[in-house]
Amino acid sequence: MNSTLEKPPRRKYPRISAGDSQARRVAAVILDVLSGARSVKQAAEALEVSDARYYALEARAIDGLVTGCAPRTKGPRRSPEREIAKLRTEIERLKRECERRQALLRTAQRAMGLTAPAPVKPGRRGRRRPVKRALVASEVLRSEPPAAAPVVEHQS
Repeated sequence: MNSTLEKPPRRKYPRISAGDSQARRVAAVILDVLSGARSVKQAAEALEVSDARYYALEARAIDGLVTGCAPRTKGPRRSPEREIAKLRTEIERLKRECERRQALLRTAQRAMGLTAPAPVKPGRRGRRRPVKRALVASEVLRSEPPAAAPVVEHQS
């Protein structure tokens, strides 16, 4: 009577899907050492690394374990694309608000009888005045003839 609602049998081992064969092998050896099934020396020989390298691998593995056990944040994850879209909409909102306030300012100025300042036309700038130092240096260069380099004769 309960045959259609039967659950599949439970696994007797944990479900581990990540990592390549080398990473899984290193993880298994580290777990053996941490459980006491192997010594550090045996683990280093099995992995064909030095004891110091084994300890470095173990530290990385424990760091990953602790990071994996940290609570995850609730809600949707932040992605850079979503953040960019949010910032763009904020920019558009602020632009519209700026234009609105500029229009309000112009309306208030007209109501008070003020005239809007004339827009500055981008035109040619006036001729640049020469710099005094540059003129002095230019005069010095023009007045002095170039000094001839001394000729040194080599005796052989």
